[in-house]
Amino acid sequence: MPGFLFHLPFALAALLIIGSLACYSMIGLSVTRRLILPRMEVRPDDSEFTGAMVQAVMVFYGLAVALVAVSVWQTHADISGMVSEEASRIGGLYRDVSGYPEPTRSELRGELLGYTNYLIDEAWPLQNEGRKATRGVEWMNRLQASLAAFEPSTEGRKILHAEALAAFNRLIEARRVRLDAMDTRLPSELWFIINFGACVSLAATFFFKVRDVRLHAIQVLLLAVFVGLVISMILAFDRPFLGDLGIGSEPYQVVRDQLMDP
Repeated sequence: MPGFLFHLPFALAALLIIGSLACYSMIGLSVTRRLILPRMEVRPDDSEFTGAMVQAVMVFYGLAVALVAVSVWQTHADISGMVSEEASRIGGLYRDVSGYPEPTRSELRGELLGYTNYLIDEAWPLQNEGRKATRGVEWMNRLQASLAAFEPSTEGRKILHAEALAAFNRLIEARRVRLDAMDTRLPSELWFIINFGACVSLAATFFFKVRDVRLHAIQVLLLAVFVGLVISMILAFDRPFLGDLGIGSEPYQVVRDQLMDP
């Protein structure tokens, strides 16, 4: 699938996909009826065999595409859960460090607020363009240094400090999972099968000898639109952080607005 389609608004990308399949189906149907079918001996009873072949092709292609569609949707939902988990880890660590004495408390809370603002204002726009933001590790290093420099003086603060360190480690893990998820996408070989299979499936419908060419064209065109819609759905969810339907930064905004800056 051409990479530029992932950066277009979903409506425009879907229109291009559906339009391309519609043009292919109309041109292919016209060429087949004018140049190929007249050279073949196609009798009315041959339609039974042709229909069975078309059904077989569409069943296998539909099954394959349905499995791919379910897979990309499940992956999109899983990654959305990963984003929410990282946001909740930030909120949990923010609450833990709120029990530290000053000035460590203000320093740690400021670092967490800065990291959250960085995710919302800088990292997420880059992710929406398909690029990884790299400055997040600087915030994590400063947080780690601040936590490591704190020396608890009471048993209660030792327990709080241990919990904060554990919460920080869970945040690091959630962040790494999110960054790794940016590379999630269907392989190009699978996209080739989806697109080539669509062309083969539509081509199989050209060989019916329908008397009214308008009826034949309408039926083939409707099938092309339906196939285009399914491919568009796969395109929308294939890369979870790109496009109109990409995962947004709302979980981080909720944590910032309701916990850090009420």
